[in-house]
Amino acid sequence: MSKLTVATATMYDLSLAGAEEASRLGEQSGDIDHLLLALTINEQVAGQVLRALGVDLERTRAAVEQQHADQLASLGVQAAAPGPGRITFHERGDFDWNDRALEVLRRAAKGGKRGDAAAVLRELLAEGSGLIEAILERLDTTAHHVRELLDQAEQYPSPPSGAVDGRSLSGAGAAHVAAPVAHVWALVSDPTRMPEWDLAFGRVSDVPDEVEARSVWTAHALETAPNGKPQRVRPDRQRARVELVGFEPMTMIEWTTTWPDSATSNRRRTRIELEPAAGGTHLRISQAWERTGSRRGIPLLRWLMRPLYTFAIWLQISQLGASIGRAFR
Repeated sequence: MSKLTVATATMYDLSLAGAEEASRLGEQSGDIDHLLLALTINEQVAGQVLRALGVDLERTRAAVEQQHADQLASLGVQAAAPGPGRITFHERGDFDWNDRALEVLRRAAKGGKRGDAAAVLRELLAEGSGLIEAILERLDTTAHHVRELLDQAEQYPSPPSGAVDGRSLSGAGAAHVAAPVAHVWALVSDPTRMPEWDLAFGRVSDVPDEVEARSVWTAHALETAPNGKPQRVRPDRQRARVELVGFEPMTMIEWTTTWPDSATSNRRRTRIELEPAAGGTHLRISQAWERTGSRRGIPLLRWLMRPLYTFAIWLQISQLGASIGRAFR
C-alpha cells in the first residue's frame, strides 16, 4: 500500500480505538495515553510487539489509571476519580486528539516515515513528557526494550493486507480482539448475537435450532441508532437473508448476505478466521461484494469507481473488526 493509504488507515484505526477508550471515562478528547491504549489492540506489528511484552489492554488500562492517580496524589489531590464505564463513542461520535497526541501522529508520517502503527509507536516512545515511559515502567518494561523488539519484528515482511479480483470487489484485513478464541467464536457463530457486532442490523429472526453449514436466517435493519436517532432505511433493504456457507468450529465462519426485496443489490460474502494470539485472538477478515445475475452495470463506470468501492470495503472490514473487539472491552 502507498504511504498515504497506510497513514490514513492507521489514523482511522487508532482514532477509533482511542475514542472508544476515552469514552469509557466520559472524555471526548484523547491524549497520548489513549494512543498507547489504542496501539495495544492494533493488529499491525506495533501492537503485536506490545502484547508480546505483556503490554496488553487490561494491564495498560490499570497502569494508566494508577499513573494518573499517583500524579494527582503528588499534587495533594486525593479525590477518587470516577470508575470506567462502558464504551459510548459509537453513541455520541464526538472526539478529538489533543495537541501533543496530534503532534505524535503528525511526526509519524513526516519525511520518510510511513505513518503506520510502528512509526506512531516510535514517536510515542520519543515523546518528551515522560508519561509513556512511566506507564511502561509500571508494566515492567522500558521504551528501549520496546524499540529493540520493534526493530527485530520489522525485519520480517508483513503478509498482504488485502486482495481484489476481477469477479468481485473484495478485500481482507486483520484485527486483534482482547478475548480468548472461545469467547470470540461464541459471539460470531451465534446468529442471535449478530446485532452485537454488525451495527447494520438491529435484530434477527427465523434462526434455526441448530446452526450448521447452509443454515439460513433473517436479519432486520437497525431502526434506531445507539444514540436514539431513528435510522432511514430503504424499504428494499429492511430485510436481509443470511446464509452460512462455511463453518469450522473455533477456526472459521463464512456467510453470504442478500437482500431479497432488492432486485439490484449485490451479494455480500464475509469470512472470519480466528487463531490464538498473545493477549487474545487474531482475526483475519475477508469481504467481497459479488455481482448477482440481476445486476447490470456499465463496465467502464465500474472500473472508474473501483478505487472508491475498494475503500468502502476496507472501511467495512475495519468497522467489523472494531465492532467485534468492542464487544469484549
